[in-house]
This record gives sequence, C-alpha cells and structure tokens, in this order.
Amino acid sequence: MLIETETTPNPTTLKFLPGRRVMDAGTRDFANPEEAEISPLAEALFALGDVEGVFFGGDFISVTAAPGVAWSDLKPQVLSVLLDHFTAEMPLFRPGSAGGISVPAEEEFTDDPADADIVAQIRELIDTRVRPAVANDGGDIVYRGFDKGTVYLRMHGACAGCPSSTATLKHGIESLLKHYVPEVTEVRAV
Repeated sequence: MLIETETTPNPTTLKFLPGRRVMDAGTRDFANPEEAEISPLAEALFALGDVEGVFFGGDFISVTAAPGVAWSDLKPQVLSVLLDHFTAEMPLFRPGSAGGISVPAEEEFTDDPADADIVAQIRELIDTRVRPAVANDGGDIVYRGFDKGTVYLRMHGACAGCPSSTATLKHGIESLLKHYVPEVTEVRAV
C-alpha cells in the first residue's frame, strides 16, 4: 500500500492520502488525545507524542505536528501508523461511538428565517467552491451562521491555526461571498 503525502499551507500540518475513502460522510477533527479516544487511528497518532492535531477528511488524514517537531522525524512514524491501520483494515471509530463523528458545536447561531434565501446562497457557495479548495489543502470549513451581514465560519484540520488562514478567509472567501451575495459584508472565523 502506498500512502502519498502533500504539504499544506500550514507548515506544521501534512496531508496523508491513503488511496481510499477515510470518511464516508462529513469530517472529524481531533484537537487532543482525549477527543481521539473514539478512534483507534487518531489515538495511535496522538500516542506518537509529537502530534498536536488529527483531521479526517473524505480521502485524507491531516496531521499537525507539535511546535518544534521536525517533519523529517515525525513523518516516518505517522506513515507507519497509517500503513498498519489501513493494511489491517481496522475500523476508523470504535463500535458504539458513531455519535462522536459529528463535530461538536462551539457557538450556536440561529439564522433569521427572513435570511433563508441568503443563507442558502452562502451555503451553496461554501459547499461547491470553498470546501473542495480547502479540502485540497488538508482541511475543512463549516458554515456556522449569518447575522446582520456577517458570515461565521469554523476552520478545521490544516486550516485551523494556519498562518495563511486569515488571508484565505478575508481575501479569498470573503471576496467570493461578497461578489455573489451582496448582503454579505464580512466573514469571521469562530
């Protein structure tokens, strides 16, 4: 089995492509070892000691190295864990933990029903234009809400904590949304 790797805009995160589906639907972000207890793979990656984050996408796994860790040292260890996991065809999640697949909400925004058409346009653009591009960089972006012209988005995987994420958010996503949805005045990360 060959697992390809790609760099991401976040220098502390690498994207690993096992050549098969990782998540059948959705994504899953693990920010610490406690969150990873529901996944044997995420738990094994955190057990390496130098891992600060794990993200499962549709066909990739993004791994974020702890500060000061050289990828030249960590990459072979991550590849070994991934090879063992996928070769043994181990489950991604422990039985009975399917409820943990969804990303827990941090802030809840209730969209005004009067904004339903605007929200539908925003969601369509995010799903068709933004999310595929962000997934190419080893991350994901999730719509959280729309309030008085401001769109709230949550970044996951390689995008969370990436030095260029602010520029991507403000100059890329905000410009795109403002262009197609004139009611959008600002985009903020939550």
